[in-house]
Amino acid sequence: MKLVKTYGRTAKAAAALLASIERRGAVNTAKVEPIVRRILADIRKGGDASLKKYAAKFDSLAKNQSLRVTREEMQAAWESTAPELQAAMMIARGNILAFAEAQHPKEWSISATDGVKTGQLVRPLGSVGCYVPGGRYPLPSTLLMTVTPAQVAGVERIVVCSPKPARETLAAAWLAGVSEFYRVGGAQAIAALAYGTQTIEPVNKIVGPGNLFVTAAKTLVSSECGIDMPAGPTEIVVTSERGNAAGIAADLVAQAEHDPETLAVLITSNEALAKEVAAEVKGQARGNKIARQSLAAQGAIFVTESVTEARELTNRLAPEHLTVDSTVDLRWVSNAGSVFVGDYAPQSMGDYISGPNHVLPTGRVGRVRGGLSVLDYVKIITVQEYTRKGLGKLGPHAIALATAEGLTGHAESVRVRMR
Repeated sequence: MKLVKTYGRTAKAAAALLASIERRGAVNTAKVEPIVRRILADIRKGGDASLKKYAAKFDSLAKNQSLRVTREEMQAAWESTAPELQAAMMIARGNILAFAEAQHPKEWSISATDGVKTGQLVRPLGSVGCYVPGGRYPLPSTLLMTVTPAQVAGVERIVVCSPKPARETLAAAWLAGVSEFYRVGGAQAIAALAYGTQTIEPVNKIVGPGNLFVTAAKTLVSSECGIDMPAGPTEIVVTSERGNAAGIAADLVAQAEHDPETLAVLITSNEALAKEVAAEVKGQARGNKIARQSLAAQGAIFVTESVTEARELTNRLAPEHLTVDSTVDLRWVSNAGSVFVGDYAPQSMGDYISGPNHVLPTGRVGRVRGGLSVLDYVKIITVQEYTRKGLGKLGPHAIALATAEGLTGHAESVRVRMR
């Protein structure tokens, strides 16, 4: 990991490094966009034939293998799963379920003016596509994280796409009751979910994390199909003044092993802690090839001049995962996907078992939204109801505003009902 001070002789280098990190989302996806555009166009035009071509090339789909995974395959995977892993999946699903149920928005109505009632309805989306990465590691946790809140929301059709789905992922699909599952991934899966093919009907919205190709594809189809967010390569920031160096290093290495593109950052005004963490990271990553790659390429330790500066930099970076020292720190956190507090909250707990979703905003999208939640699977529909008395009270004010805007038809649509 690079260790730089944000002040003194290295101030300029630190500023340049911070600026490059801030641009990370757009710059990274731009690298693969031309290839992704070609894949999207091919799937849109060629349907199943093009989809199977890419699935054979990138997802190891056999020549006569069906795109669709059967429920029998899922059941067999569950039955061959070790009891301790079955138990872990059930506990994780239970916690995710409870958290999503607590998040579910409520319907309500108010009457601020006599004769006027306003409120909101909550309705589920008709269909969603849940993308579950399956390249480097099996990710049954992501299947549970994307499917469970959709079920809590009441989504009628839930589709899962995952390349080369591992037994663990298929087992999680059985546990979650998934009925529509396709063994396809990458930009080709996003295209199929957005545009539809002869086998896969299009969905209303696509959710789930993925590599740069998946993230770029989701962004490109978002004008025609809803998406949750650009959930790209993993990001971790630890902002600490007194944390345990071994624990901080362990979190940095753990998240770094996701992908060579992972961003791993420590921000502190405590130079001694910074040096201790750097040494710990070096030792802990020694036997982890992918972690070493990402830490060498994107790993950084920023030593700031003050605690205030450390906090400001943290919010500037708007990280996917953020670890802070104590609950007091939550007061200054304004931009982050998910926050982990203290020495006993390893980020891996959030990846698997805690309940809050692990599909989180990357590329500084944490400035404008949080992680995936049950809210991503519902629509809020507002309602307005008037009596004659209520229209008599508010109608003249609407007429005045419509007249000021020169929209005489708007004014008349109110006036005609008040006669």
